[in-house]
Amino acid sequence: MPPVRALLAHRLAKPLLWLLCLLPLLWLLSRTALHQLGANPAEALIRASGDWTLRSLCLVLALTPLRVLTRTPVLARFRRMLGLFVFFYALLHALSYSGFDMGFDFGDIARDIVKRPFILVGFGALLGLSLLALTSFNRAIQWLGARRWRLLHKLVYGIAALALLHFFWMRAGKNNFTEVFVYAALIATLLGWRVWNAGYGPLRRKRGLAAR
Repeated sequence: MPPVRALLAHRLAKPLLWLLCLLPLLWLLSRTALHQLGANPAEALIRASGDWTLRSLCLVLALTPLRVLTRTPVLARFRRMLGLFVFFYALLHALSYSGFDMGFDFGDIARDIVKRPFILVGFGALLGLSLLALTSFNRAIQWLGARRWRLLHKLVYGIAALALLHFFWMRAGKNNFTEVFVYAALIATLLGWRVWNAGYGPLRRKRGLAAR
């Protein structure tokens, strides 16, 4: 087994990845404790947790192309953990908004969801991530059946689109779209690869078998 694959298969690889995924949280907590979040700490926490949600989501979407293109099947063992961290940071983002912006006043939150479409879209994405997190365990796979479970978890593609739309509308208020275009290009590439692989991948494998 090549050295990189051996490291990825090591029993300590998952705990190390778990710690790495917690670094953004530790960074936010340290900056909060040291009063280094700027003039508006609440807004900084809301935006930073949202940014890390989107980054984590891109990482999850990149895992399958990376696994296939590098022929490293062992990468699949990290998919569930990374997916749960997407949900974790999305939940942190929603709690930061609900607490710091709205004071956990659920009536005001409900009215804000109706009034501002980007909030509605964001909560829609969170609802989808909650469903995927609740069904990410082996018992859920057994209960749903592998085929239905795989179909359900294709919701992640729609969630990515909702998250991107949420980010776009949020940035539209300040007419700042640079990061939006970067994430849009990255997500489009990752989803486009899946479309290409679904159509061309099986044909390529069939040709490879015929040439043997």
